[in-house]
Amino acid sequence: MGNESKIRAILKEHGRLAKDVDTLDDNADLYQAGMTSHASVNVMLALEGEFDVEFPDEMLKRSSFESIAAIASVVDSLTAASA
Repeated sequence: MGNESKIRAILKEHGRLAKDVDTLDDNADLYQAGMTSHASVNVMLALEGEFDVEFPDEMLKRSSFESIAAIASVVDSLTAASA
């Protein structure tokens, strides 16, 4: 399972999206799809647990969580930094 698949599973469980995450393009705006700021915090916590990473303060911004592609990019950079 690639990171995008894991991210989609986390979004399905924690993102509280109004749309089915499986129908969204990797670049679709998750906030437009119904994710709230509160839900993005739950997504971040789930991502930290799944990928064994910690989001630094400078990555705690809306743009880091606005799409599956953005989340994957952040997760990839964090996992590469911890490797």
